[in-house]
Amino acid sequence: MNKRNALKSIAATAGWVAASATLGLGLSACSEQPKQSFQAVDITGADYAKDFSLTDADGKVRTLADFKGKAVVLFFGYVQCPDVCPTTMTEMAQVKQQLGADGSKLQVLFVTVDPARDTSEVLKAYMGAFDPSFVALIPTPEQLAAVAKDFKVYYKKVDGKTPTSYAMDHSAASYIYDPQGRLRLYARYGAGVPAMVSDLKTLLAS
Repeated sequence: MNKRNALKSIAATAGWVAASATLGLGLSACSEQPKQSFQAVDITGADYAKDFSLTDADGKVRTLADFKGKAVVLFFGYVQCPDVCPTTMTEMAQVKQQLGADGSKLQVLFVTVDPARDTSEVLKAYMGAFDPSFVALIPTPEQLAAVAKDFKVYYKKVDGKTPTSYAMDHSAASYIYDPQGRLRLYARYGAGVPAMVSDLKTLLAS
């Protein structure tokens, strides 16, 4: 190969390498997925709170698979809670309303930490006061201990003046699952309706 042909060959090779590098960078950039931004704590990939098997107020055993295709907000509480629980349920009713047409893609689940007093009838009336589509789950005392451990939820009975006037201390945050049933977010109590609406819109759009 003479000098002129050698130089042409080197130039052609350099051009191909440059083009390949440019193409490679372009493909790499196209394959990268933008990281979603949330108001709540992103716990995607957490190895806990992945599922449950609990009876609802109609006596049917429910799991997360029953709500596939919907974003799920799961909250632990009890009917006689004086503030946190009714506030959370009221906010979730507002969230559903503000989601508009996407409100049908939201499922709120309420797991009672007071199964002794929160009977099926009591919970049906309680859910109905906020939104009839909200589902209450009633664990046995043994199931409650197990699911609370799995979900890293705190609850404790606080004695009152009479045996039936006790209160229940409990965790006040909500777990949020995407429509594929994957745990995604941990929403602290008091974050507000706009933050929840924003996060759910992001999950429903993804």
